[in-house]
Amino acid sequence: MTLIIVAIIIIGYGLIATGNITNVNKAAVAMFVGTVGWVLYICFGTDFVMSQHPGDYTSWLSGAVPNSVAVKHFIAENIFLLYVGRAAEVVLFLLATMTIVEILDNNGCFDFISPFLRTRKSRKYLWLITLITFVISANLDNVTTTTMMLVVMHQMVPNRRLRMLYGCAIVLAANCGGALTVIGSPEGLALWNNGVITATNFSMALLVPCLLAWVLPTLWLSRSLPDRIDLECPAMPYRGDDTNLNVWQRLLMLFVGIGGLWFIPTFHNITKLSPFVGALCVLSLLWIVNEIVNHRLMNADQMSQRRMPRVLQYGVIQLMLFVMGIMLAVAVMQEIGAWAWLAGWLDHHVHNVWIVGVLTGLVSSVLDNFATCMSFASIYALPDSETLGRMNDVAYMSQFGVNGLYWKVVAYSTAVGGNILLMGSAAGLALMKLERVKVGWYLRNVGLLSAVSWLTGLLVLYLETL
Repeated sequence: MTLIIVAIIIIGYGLIATGNITNVNKAAVAMFVGTVGWVLYICFGTDFVMSQHPGDYTSWLSGAVPNSVAVKHFIAENIFLLYVGRAAEVVLFLLATMTIVEILDNNGCFDFISPFLRTRKSRKYLWLITLITFVISANLDNVTTTTMMLVVMHQMVPNRRLRMLYGCAIVLAANCGGALTVIGSPEGLALWNNGVITATNFSMALLVPCLLAWVLPTLWLSRSLPDRIDLECPAMPYRGDDTNLNVWQRLLMLFVGIGGLWFIPTFHNITKLSPFVGALCVLSLLWIVNEIVNHRLMNADQMSQRRMPRVLQYGVIQLMLFVMGIMLAVAVMQEIGAWAWLAGWLDHHVHNVWIVGVLTGLVSSVLDNFATCMSFASIYALPDSETLGRMNDVAYMSQFGVNGLYWKVVAYSTAVGGNILLMGSAAGLALMKLERVKVGWYLRNVGLLSAVSWLTGLLVLYLETL
């Protein structure tokens, strides 16, 4: 049964990696392998529980006679819900942050971006739009940031070839900016929720590598641009009521939304509550501010004229279901002992964090970066008894303890390795759909240099440890 579960998940990963070819929805695949894996696990629950949790199961029985019903209750209450809770923490955080983005966008808080980008110099436009993308992506979800900036760029740049180049630069900046912070991407958020990294240490370690991974390919892309560019400056978007918010009200909402997200790591350090609680607090505060500044529209029943927020629409729901499915699939691999076996194999045959880092980057270029990160991170996330015996080993803890090198290498390599091929990240897939960019074209013009930049950043990360 272990082999069957592993085979199903490997096939699922293959379908996720080839989703742009097969047109099979990766969220559906992730949910299928995650749920089916647990169904098969619980069907043979006694064998798995007695091999992984014999002591806990015996204590839970409290002298009762073990049977198939009892072991299913034990799995449901003491094993499965633990992993569901961890996955739900990430999903609820994504739901809160994406809702914050939608509220800010609906109130015109990002409308300043297009006027700020008005220039006739193509290279200046490139650096402005990628810098804004990098900064916003470090504070919000990188997929949401990518979609928003691609839409802005698409409205301003009429030339398709230039849109392809600018779109590639936006994807690079979004993935690198999201990798810089624990709230910028689901990968960093999941590692932070698991308690293996802290926000400040993580960002400081990845600052220079992420900057290099963004700047070097962008410099190369700038060489392909003409000196001048003709931009179309679209009119301010119409919001049903042509929003009555003035500049100061928009800035207030932007401060509450973005400033609140900045405060979440501090909130977590003070309260020790899950970060999604802080995100929900920020969302509720922003919601109250939204109702206050829009009280005239609400009293006049004009709010119903506004375009509906997209937070509960198809694309965002797909992302959250994908995250949930991958985390359930990774969890069942943990419980059947597959990750413990792989950890032992890596310790015996590889025993080098940097080789694993290169491997994660290469895998991430074809497989989704979140799935890659969670798979490799889970190898050491829950140590077995042998690993627990080595917790006093200073060298081992420097790699796999809190803020250990392994987590930073995996997070960086999976995020930036996804830039080698567009299909390696959700941001890249968004570019493929919006601008119809082909994988071969991207690899020739951007992907190869992205690989060099990724390895350069990995080298910098290595030098930081010396």
